[in-house]
Amino acid sequence: MLQCSLLILTVLCVSIQDISGSWEEWWTYDGISGPGFWGLINPQWSMCNKGRRQSPVNVEPDKLLFDPWLREIQFDKHKVSGVLQNTGQSLVFRVEKDSKHQVNISGGPLSYRYQFEEIYFHYGMEDNRGSEHQIDHHTFPGEIQLYGFNKELYHNMSEAQHKSQGVVGISLMVQIGEPTNKELRLITSAFNKVTYRGSSYPIKHLPLSSLLPNTQQYLTYEGSTTHPGCWETAVWIIFNKPIYISKQEMYALRRLMQGSQLTPKAPLGNNARPVQPLHHRTVRTNINFNKQGVQVSSNCPDMYRNMHYTATQWPRDHNIRYRNIDDLALPIN
Repeated sequence: MLQCSLLILTVLCVSIQDISGSWEEWWTYDGISGPGFWGLINPQWSMCNKGRRQSPVNVEPDKLLFDPWLREIQFDKHKVSGVLQNTGQSLVFRVEKDSKHQVNISGGPLSYRYQFEEIYFHYGMEDNRGSEHQIDHHTFPGEIQLYGFNKELYHNMSEAQHKSQGVVGISLMVQIGEPTNKELRLITSAFNKVTYRGSSYPIKHLPLSSLLPNTQQYLTYEGSTTHPGCWETAVWIIFNKPIYISKQEMYALRRLMQGSQLTPKAPLGNNARPVQPLHHRTVRTNINFNKQGVQVSSNCPDMYRNMHYTATQWPRDHNIRYRNIDDLALPIN
C-alpha cells in the first residue's frame, strides 16, 4: 500500500513538472487556451487578465497628445543574423546571442538604450484583419513587432521583461501592395522553410534599420507585451506609415500551420490578441497636427500648453477623413 502511494505521488509530481514545462506550448489565440484564459493557464501570467496597462490598444487619433520633446528614434546600422522559427503560435525571428554587433535602439520616448532581441509576425487569414494594434478601429492585414530589452539596466530579455522600463516594442503595420520592402524579402523568402511547428531556418545579415518605414512620425504609449505573460514593462512605438509586402508573400505566410507535418492542425494566422482598454493612459505623438495644414480646435491638446499628460478629446471635423494606407494616424483634408 505504501509502495502504491509513493508510486502515485511520484507520477503526480512528474505530471506537474510536465505541465509546468509545457505552459509555453499550451497557449493559443482561440478557444479555452486563447487570450481570455492566458492568465488562468499559468499563475505567472496573471497580468493577462488583471493588468490595467495592457497591449495592444486601439489608437484614437482625436485623443492623441502632441509632445514636442519626443526625439527621433535611432537604430544602429549593424546587420543581424538569427533564426526564423514557427513556434506554433507565431512566426518569430530571434537574433544570435553571441553576435559581435548587436543593434541598439534609442531616442524617441526612450530614456535608455535597448538591445534588439526578436521579431514577432502577426497577420490575418483575410486582408481585413491581422494587426494587433488598431488605428481609429482600422485593422491592417498584418503587424511586425520588434522587441528589445533595456541593456543599460538589465542583462537579458528574461530579466528585463519583468522590470520597469525593461522592454521596447516597435510596431510596423503591414499593408499588401507596392513598393514592397526589399530587405524584408530575406525573411519572406524563407516562409516555405518554416511551414510547420518547430521548424526553423537561419537568416543571415538582416539590415534591421532598413525594415523601418521612411518616416520619423510615430505614436507612443506605456503598455505590455502582447503575448504571455503580458508583462506591463513595455514602451510601445507605432510608426505612422506601414511597410508593404506582396500578395504572393502574404499567401506564403498564410500557408504556415500551427501543428507538425503529421498533424498540421489549423493555419498559424489570425494570431492577434484583441485590443485592450486604455484605462486613461495617454498616447503621445511627435506629429504636429497644426503644422500639417489641418483645421483643428485651438483646444487641441499638446505639451506646449499642457506640461502634464492629458487626454482631452478633440472635436472631430466630420469632413476630415483618415488616411489608412500611407499614414496611419494623420488626418488629411
